[in-house]
Amino acid sequence: MPIPRAKPTISQVAEVAGVSRASVSRAFTNPHMLGEATVARILGVAEDIGYVPNRTARALSTGRTGNVALVVPDIANPFFPPLIQAAQSLADKSDFCVFLGSSGEDPAQEDKLLSRFADQVDGMILVSSRLPEDRIRHHADARPLVLVNRDVNGIPRVLIDSGVGVAQAVSHLADLGHRRIVYLGGPSQSWSNRQRSAAVHKSARAAEMVVETINALVPTHEAGRQAAGAIRETGATAVIAFDDLLAQGVMAGLSELGLSVPGDLSVVGCDDVLGAATYPALTTVSNRSVEAGEQALSLLLDHFRSGALGDVRFLMDTHLVLRATTAARSLGRQAGVAQPVRKGA
Repeated sequence: MPIPRAKPTISQVAEVAGVSRASVSRAFTNPHMLGEATVARILGVAEDIGYVPNRTARALSTGRTGNVALVVPDIANPFFPPLIQAAQSLADKSDFCVFLGSSGEDPAQEDKLLSRFADQVDGMILVSSRLPEDRIRHHADARPLVLVNRDVNGIPRVLIDSGVGVAQAVSHLADLGHRRIVYLGGPSQSWSNRQRSAAVHKSARAAEMVVETINALVPTHEAGRQAAGAIRETGATAVIAFDDLLAQGVMAGLSELGLSVPGDLSVVGCDDVLGAATYPALTTVSNRSVEAGEQALSLLLDHFRSGALGDVRFLMDTHLVLRATTAARSLGRQAGVAQPVRKGA
């Protein structure tokens, strides 16, 4: 049996790079404390000889695990994977591992995930949290915490202001002659849902439009499909959905009812995660999820470097992306009057 080769040590890296053991350690844990050229030389030597830091030893000596947690409500929702990937990529560059949790839109599961992660990570990113504010503050007291799309005073947060794009969507529909519209809402605990609903109603009042609200329990394709009948019964000529998944489901449901998009009803989504892939291509509100993931991880890394995590409120605006699912109001559907179901093929 061949004798296993000994693993390269931190002392060997230090000797080859011509620096101290402390400098090697700092290159991996606190690179900002060294010059860029020194860090590059140390990391280059480590890679050449195959040195990998011992995370357990690092945690014991520095109190740092080298891990961060990222929790989302539904990993299957296409809004979240780009955000996760962006945070993961930036974490990799800083030699951090990302522990990922998906709560399944269940606040109790979200609470459990954060509690389980707390002893294993240096900080946490909580995306579109469904938790009550007191539980968010509890977890923020336990570990450095950054929020995405949840606005809690005193806790650093990155907010995608979809209200701006939603207001543009309402104005766009008003310009097309629509006078009765539906807002198909998302989860009641969602900060984004409350923001989008408020923007729809405020903009509709200004345009003298009538808004009917229908709430979907979960933002899924099937929930949107099932809501199509209720949308039809309102007599509305357009619908703005909480997100693209719901909008896609609405389009499928309307087709099953013999109604065309945008001929009979105009449809607008939010988050632009499916827009170009639907047929017709979906008019929707722009997506800033990649930037949100990068910014949230950056705030956490800044805290690790400086020890400060202040009351940062980073706001990103949005805009309407026009495609093919909105058109002038059909004269065959008068506002306020429900139309009979067409005989479909």
